[in-house]
Amino acid sequence: MALHPSLLLLLLIFDRLSAARHVSVQTGGSITFPCSYDLNHINHVKYWCQGLGWDVCSYVVRTDHPKSSGKTSISDDINKRIFTVTMTDLVSRDYGNYRCVVEINGGTDFMIQRFYLSVTPGTPELYVEQQEVTGVEGGSITVCCYYSNSGDMKWCRMGGDCVSGNSGTLNGTSVTLMRTSDANNRKVLTVTMSGLKMENTDWYWCRVGELEMPVHITVSQQTATQRTSKITSTTQDPTPQQPSASPTAEPVQTDNTSQGAEGNMEEVHQRSIDVKVLLISLGMLVVVTAGILVTWNMWRRHKDNKAKDQTTNNSVDPFPEAEDDVTYSTVILQHKTQLKGQTKSAEPDDNVVYSSLALQVTTQVSVGLSSVCCTR
Repeated sequence: MALHPSLLLLLLIFDRLSAARHVSVQTGGSITFPCSYDLNHINHVKYWCQGLGWDVCSYVVRTDHPKSSGKTSISDDINKRIFTVTMTDLVSRDYGNYRCVVEINGGTDFMIQRFYLSVTPGTPELYVEQQEVTGVEGGSITVCCYYSNSGDMKWCRMGGDCVSGNSGTLNGTSVTLMRTSDANNRKVLTVTMSGLKMENTDWYWCRVGELEMPVHITVSQQTATQRTSKITSTTQDPTPQQPSASPTAEPVQTDNTSQGAEGNMEEVHQRSIDVKVLLISLGMLVVVTAGILVTWNMWRRHKDNKAKDQTTNNSVDPFPEAEDDVTYSTVILQHKTQLKGQTKSAEPDDNVVYSSLALQVTTQVSVGLSSVCCTR
């Protein structure tokens, strides 16, 4: 039975004003819709359909088959009891009403959530630059929601409470909301979650007026490297850091580093570098010490040799007294003979051979002395 156009228009208006979540995406962009379900529906088939009402809602993708169709895909996480639908490369004809549904065998299917998707060629009235944001336990994350519409501003956990105003808490985690404008005059709602816990991992909604945008927060455990870095940072700067209020801040975790094996590899690499630096330093110290010892030893030997040479030169007599049986040069012998002749007569020994000049001088001295004795 065909619906009257006026009735169809009323149903459309009612559907738009009801509990449907209104999401706006730019042409060519993509969007992921989260849909949570009860524990009783874990083993049921879930599907994503497009249409205004049950009688005109046609299947797009299903968790059994097909799991993907064109630009749309579906994924079911039974541990978290959430199935997600991702639509990519959106065009204007993709706008309309969509539903998250759980199939009930032998009964009426159970609708989880309704969405109204608008695709605009210009900038959407509400958007985020990243739908997936990652943080570490004990750290903080920042999400920037850019908006051009008006209305109440809230940060809500899917299926849970909301924070409005300037600050509040969600599951024991501090949440602050700050409204600013960036350099491009874009209005920004900056959401900061501090003191993250593992249980904060979930889907959240950034809401301004009737528009909403889903954002997924993932909180992981800190690695040993991150804990050491945090302790060092706290020691060096005891002043607590305030959340960044920059309107251009990226919606990512600022103190998040590599996780798991990457963090361990970084720590091992750093230890290897420290060992190499220590070995190089010790090697240089050994070389310098050996050079000093060799230089000191050479200087000590040089000093000892110089002292021995001076001692030898001082102990040698430059004019040693010659024995009678030694032959000297005629000049030195003549001088010594004249000196000896003044104290005693020097008759040459037949056993000693002198030079002819020395013997002549000795004979003349002897004759002179004989003449003196005879005269007396």
